[in-house]
Amino acid sequence: MPQYGDLTFLVSVKGKRKLLRIKENEDWQTQHGLVRMEDIVNTPFGGEVKSSLGVPFRVERPELFDLIMGIKRQTQIMYPKDMGIICLKLGVGNGRTILEAGTGSGGLTIALSWFSGEKGTVHTFEAREEFHKLAKKNVAWAGVGQNVHFHHRDIANGFGIDDPEILNGKKADALFLDVRTPWDYLDHARKALVDGAPIAFLLPCVDQVSALLLALEKGPFDNTEVIEILVRPWKAVPDRLRPADRMCAHTCFLVFTKHQEKSPEWDSCLKLGTRERKQHAAKMKRLGLDVEDMEDNQDFENTDFQD
Repeated sequence: MPQYGDLTFLVSVKGKRKLLRIKENEDWQTQHGLVRMEDIVNTPFGGEVKSSLGVPFRVERPELFDLIMGIKRQTQIMYPKDMGIICLKLGVGNGRTILEAGTGSGGLTIALSWFSGEKGTVHTFEAREEFHKLAKKNVAWAGVGQNVHFHHRDIANGFGIDDPEILNGKKADALFLDVRTPWDYLDHARKALVDGAPIAFLLPCVDQVSALLLALEKGPFDNTEVIEILVRPWKAVPDRLRPADRMCAHTCFLVFTKHQEKSPEWDSCLKLGTRERKQHAAKMKRLGLDVEDMEDNQDFENTDFQD
């Protein structure tokens, strides 16, 4: 049953949805009559409440998707389609410490808080005061954030690894960076993360992705991938099933990597084919290093690891 203070959806018979907070004596006036708050709290989620004119409205519980899409925004929007894989790739969960920069309007912060559970911790950093304040309001509005620490701080000064009010010497488990020049903060990320920690980046333009990839090549990072996610809805009509007229196409590029130190023996045990040797030579040239002689490795055979 909904309670006073809860967010809820009222859905009309035509499918129009109104997200509102249930407040005592603040009834909702519609063109189909007055919907009393007292009637809403006496109606279970999934049930129907009637207006003063007898028109039914369905009472629905908002899900995480609805909360994220319902916040006030002053920054570029991040869509749930991207947030889902970010949370999975970062391993966001109970008991883990996640870093986020910048906070923006707090959409991803809501998702990070939701998935982190009671024992998880989220440290989110935002340099601009107006966004910092807005994100705190949005997260509180969504009814989460008990596990979130908001920091009005420029990450050019680091992620607070030695700050007793932030990480206090304990390295974090994962990092999400949504800043204009993420390659400028890789050294700070390396210092703040445990070995093997996943990192996710969000970038809108290909030239930014290229610049980031060049910086990641210098290490210590590995398992780097670049993806974009497209969502193509279909009209859910059984006898006229077809794609919708509009779709949410490109919104951003997502780059994933891991903070990974490698031993000198690691690369020496790789067997490179012709294409890989050319790619390796090009990489060494980009990094301004001498091309290593790989001839001694041509007889190395890959071996499957067994338990």
